[in-house]
Amino acid sequence: MKPKGLLIAVVLLAVLGGGVWYSNKKQAEKDKAPAGDASLKIVSIPENRFREIRLTKAGAEPIVLNRESGKWAIVAPQPFPADPETAATLVSALSSVNAEKTIADNSADLAGFGLASPAFLVQVIEKDGKRVELSVGDDTPTNSGSYARVSGDPHVYAVAGFLKTSVDKTVNDLRDKRLLIFDADKLTRVKLAAKGPAIVFGKNGQNEWQIVEPRPLRADSGQVDVLLGKLRDAKMDLSASTEEAAKQFAAATTVALALVTDSSGAQAMEVRKGKDNNYYARSSTGPSVYKIAADAAEGLNKGLDDFRNKKLFDFDFSDPTKLDIKNGTAAPVTYLKSGDKWLAGPKSLDNASVQNLIDKLRDLTASKFVEQGTGQPVFEAGVTSNNGKRNERVIVSKQGDKYLAQREGEPSIYELDAKSVDDLERAATDVKEAATAPKKK
Repeated sequence: MKPKGLLIAVVLLAVLGGGVWYSNKKQAEKDKAPAGDASLKIVSIPENRFREIRLTKAGAEPIVLNRESGKWAIVAPQPFPADPETAATLVSALSSVNAEKTIADNSADLAGFGLASPAFLVQVIEKDGKRVELSVGDDTPTNSGSYARVSGDPHVYAVAGFLKTSVDKTVNDLRDKRLLIFDADKLTRVKLAAKGPAIVFGKNGQNEWQIVEPRPLRADSGQVDVLLGKLRDAKMDLSASTEEAAKQFAAATTVALALVTDSSGAQAMEVRKGKDNNYYARSSTGPSVYKIAADAAEGLNKGLDDFRNKKLFDFDFSDPTKLDIKNGTAAPVTYLKSGDKWLAGPKSLDNASVQNLIDKLRDLTASKFVEQGTGQPVFEAGVTSNNGKRNERVIVSKQGDKYLAQREGEPSIYELDAKSVDDLERAATDVKEAATAPKKK
């Protein structure tokens, strides 16, 4: 190699070596620098490890929540049941906290971040007594987040703005505002005294709601569920003065009395309508009177017929396996299901026509209830369903221009619309044999 070429190669090698050295130096400096925009988990606590949460806001008394037997309760500054959903949201927010940026490795000037006397101080005490403390200070210059610090960690971080929103709670935010605290699936008895005689609901052997008082009647389970929803939604309006609520309650008219019972006992609530046309309630869970939403109160003002089951058949979507039909003057006929086919004796039936009859029987609904009535039978149907465990029979009679129906073994009389009876009779008449497959030539 010529001397000039060797000199050029040496120079190029030096330049490349310098570039590599400079690149490595910058990477090392970057590794030592704050993490920038990379997300960093600064708190990680399994939710089932939470035992106590202490929320301290500058200038206010600490709020302490404690979990016993899986339920959260406020123990300070005053004892109250905690709202399960709000407590769960708080636990979820504190179980995993991510930093958006590392602002300082070890800042001596915590006051510059609002962390010397933080706006919010959150302490989580785990089941084993371990304590995690999170301080939330001033907002960042862009107001998109806040500065934060964790006990035992010298770094100052920037965290998302929703963290401050999650911990900025008052006692009223965290309280369980329900006037009746119950699990609808565990109720065994419900009593409502509103419009007309008091109604008592109980469960039958199939765990279905039935009317027990003032007399045994079939209940519309959907309407009972609506009632339970209204009782559950009767919540304290904590923005209103309890003193004013008590004053209005004393001079108000009673709208409803409700009593719910489960394995832990009974809870009662009285709802009244005040002279100011607002609604107020008092429950056995506490001595105070509260204003409540009109929708919840008005939903309780119902009578016996509102909860009675107007459907003539209970088989619902449990497929029948046997139908006994007597349509007018026609001879009685029995349809049996075998596999996926319907049969009338040895004859195969058109499944669609039988299904149409089943649908009409399932949908047969009273327009109202009547106390008494008789007439000439015009239609009779027996339905066997639930693998032979449920047997129902209904007789439809005509009295003048009215159609009345009764379930076998029950005194209730249902009045039917003429059209629904016409549709039922037509569906029974339209049941036909299955089409015969054409013979092969």
